[in-house]
Amino acid sequence: MFRKNVHNVRKLCYRLFTIMFGVCMSVTLWIILQVFFFTSFKIPTDSMEPALLPGDNIIVNKLAFGARLFNLFDAAKQKPIHIIRMYGFERIKRNDVLVFNFPYPKERNYIAFDLMKYYVKRCVALPRDTFLIVNGYYQVKGCSESLGNIESQREVLTLLGPKTDNKFILNGYPHDSLLNWNIRNFGPLYVPAKGSVVTMNHTNAILYKQLIEYEQNMRITISGDTVFLNNHPIKWYQFRKNYYFMAGDKSRDSQDSRYWGLLPEEFIVGKATFIWKSLEPRTGKWRWERLFKLIE
Repeated sequence: MFRKNVHNVRKLCYRLFTIMFGVCMSVTLWIILQVFFFTSFKIPTDSMEPALLPGDNIIVNKLAFGARLFNLFDAAKQKPIHIIRMYGFERIKRNDVLVFNFPYPKERNYIAFDLMKYYVKRCVALPRDTFLIVNGYYQVKGCSESLGNIESQREVLTLLGPKTDNKFILNGYPHDSLLNWNIRNFGPLYVPAKGSVVTMNHTNAILYKQLIEYEQNMRITISGDTVFLNNHPIKWYQFRKNYYFMAGDKSRDSQDSRYWGLLPEEFIVGKATFIWKSLEPRTGKWRWERLFKLIE
């Protein structure tokens, strides 16, 4: 009897060990997949209509541009972090739909990393591009391809008309009277790349203040025609990172780079690839026609 009981206990322990080992392996595999390969993101707003609708659940491909490695605990505590990006198989292209950590979670004049706040927008300008909006339409100097949702840009122009509706936030980045850019006419804005050098005059100090302060962790001040970095005058600046201009497809209802500025490359999570689930937010009904739809 004793031997039989011992055998049963051993058998039970073996089964428990097997179950726990399977659970641990499954959790480990899930974490590896989430960190290095892909993740899921639910679309909360209509800013990317018609490409993406509220209630769409999308797969974000991290392999495309390379997964990011950083101290998760420091990020959760909103401490400064160093982000390393692994090797990717693609380069970011204009019109790619990207998921990223929103770079201005606290105030629009200060870039910060928020682990829990994500946006999804379309990339309309790359590092070294010169981006502008002319009479409502997005353009990149020297580029002939269509950028963003042309129908939406046309709609914004029509809705604005000669008299502006108060519900539209017209004033655009950098929200300064020296430039007075808006969503109808914006730029030209040079999008910095790693290694780009700009002259530090009054205008460029206003345009790139956020980026330089983010890279240097120092304050930019302007006195007359002289620009100071941490109280030291500078005549030029060489950027350390790549930046992107992001725009929502629903131009009249999207908080994007037109309002808050440029996106640092390390804030990009990955490329939105396809819709794996879609539920109508009000009714909870499946939108079967959107299942496994590629995001273009």
